[in-house]
Amino acid sequence: MSTGLSEQEQLRRSSLNQLRELGINPFPAEAFEINANATDILANYDRDKTAYKNISIAGRIMTRRIMGSASFVELQDSTGRIQVYLKRDDLCPEEDKTLYNTVFKKLMDLGDFIGVKGYVFTTQTGEISVHVTELTLLSKSLKPLPIVKRDEEGNIYDGFTDPELRYRQRYVDLTVNPDFKQIFINRSKVINTMRAYFDDQGWMEVETPILQPIHGGAAARPFATHHNTLDMPLYLRIANELYLKRLIVAGFDGVYEFGKMFRNEGMDRTHNPEYTSMEIYVAYKDYIWMMAMVEECLEKIAVAIHGAPVVQVGEHQINFEGPYEKLTMYESIQKYTGIDVSAMTEDELKETCKSLNIEIDSTMGRGKLIDEIFSEKVEANLIQPTYITDYPLEMTPLAKKHRTKEGLVERFELFILGKEIGNAYSELNDPIDQRERFEDQLKLAARGDHEAMAMDDDFIRALEYGMPPTSGLGIGIDRLVMLMTNQSTIQEVLFFPQMRPEKKAKVTTDDDFVNAGIPAEWVQVIRKMGINTIEELKAANPNKVFNDLGGMRKKLKLELVMPSKEDVTAWFS
Repeated sequence: MSTGLSEQEQLRRSSLNQLRELGINPFPAEAFEINANATDILANYDRDKTAYKNISIAGRIMTRRIMGSASFVELQDSTGRIQVYLKRDDLCPEEDKTLYNTVFKKLMDLGDFIGVKGYVFTTQTGEISVHVTELTLLSKSLKPLPIVKRDEEGNIYDGFTDPELRYRQRYVDLTVNPDFKQIFINRSKVINTMRAYFDDQGWMEVETPILQPIHGGAAARPFATHHNTLDMPLYLRIANELYLKRLIVAGFDGVYEFGKMFRNEGMDRTHNPEYTSMEIYVAYKDYIWMMAMVEECLEKIAVAIHGAPVVQVGEHQINFEGPYEKLTMYESIQKYTGIDVSAMTEDELKETCKSLNIEIDSTMGRGKLIDEIFSEKVEANLIQPTYITDYPLEMTPLAKKHRTKEGLVERFELFILGKEIGNAYSELNDPIDQRERFEDQLKLAARGDHEAMAMDDDFIRALEYGMPPTSGLGIGIDRLVMLMTNQSTIQEVLFFPQMRPEKKAKVTTDDDFVNAGIPAEWVQVIRKMGINTIEELKAANPNKVFNDLGGMRKKLKLELVMPSKEDVTAWFS
């Protein structure tokens, strides 16, 4: 039975076997020492040519031009691409020319990893290149890479551009589209800049549980699982807030964590069910202090990546230099709808939602209704960094009641380009108030609110031992990276975003082809033509298939009786 390999894949496996017959291991275990990279050579060779007389570099073969006894290869390492020059007599100074004539020219392919040693020089056309004196095969590529072409101006066409393929096969995407690597390099800069800023303040990075017995710290639907040994349900965390605040109770003045969160909710261009969050809690601070800290931190990140606090994102120039605009939740709704919802009852809010054509359901309490109005009518208007402050009590079970405004809490969310980037509170540290808030959440859960928080008795017990005044902040790292790298979808800033199950192509056996009327002796010829399924056969042009069969018969020197045009046409019926 055929495995359904393409002609290219079959040829590469044949090369693999031939390499082994020559005593060459296509996947050697020995380390290959490297002392140079493409970017370093291209940037510094002209300044110090004596430093590159004996270099060792490794990477993938991306292009090659074979010109008899000499060849040029474009080698791609983790930093970029560089041209390497191979001359048969330099590689094979003795009488045996197998390494060049057979191994390099016939058995190596685009995508293979090679290691080369030699010296750097400048070609007659002025291109900095590596003159190879030693060549080692480091890994054989058994699948051909997509061929990305460029025109004379350097513009890419016929590239590996399908988003689903790119996200699903990121290993191919970043190989043939290396420019996208910069997104992930900048992602690392975002995290490292933030981490360095926190460390400079003396705050400590910590780790808290991902598997939790209670899904707390946020309003979201969790992923549930079961621990067999303990015979108990567990949840992938939707937030790490309650554990971090336990550490403030324990006596740490400032703790933070970069970690994965998991929310069993929808997916779109700004939501992935698994995402990265940074949460930080600092004792003896409040949400007003936190606003200034956020402004200073985000400005440092923008400067670290772009050299300036102003970042181009789509058609907008976003200025991360503080101070940012501040609007209360009620002020923002009144500004963009003309409606004052501050004193409305739950029933009045439902009527308001209907008048604004906002979909609601019976599970929504007062806080959710206000949040729906804000989400539908306000968020999209918040382009420059804007703090929305002083939320209704019902919306925020973990924040401290406002010091002067009845019915509100000390909370802000940071919005940029219409999306929430950060969320912060003056943290609730009154254990009696906290228990009452959790009990209110249980009532919402009883009404069918799947995102309502659960009761966490241990967290309340921790608060009963005493937690100092504290300010806490959570920032969605993925959304922040989207802003800092000018990306419109969250999938572009995740190495491996969540995807639907890959549709597997139905495997067509040789017997399937025979049952379709194709003589058994012609099945492998059909496969060599790149037709590996009945569906692919049916989609082909009968006249072209007939002509290609004749061409393959001649090319492969097959002593087979050529089927008639009528026979071939019958395969398609």
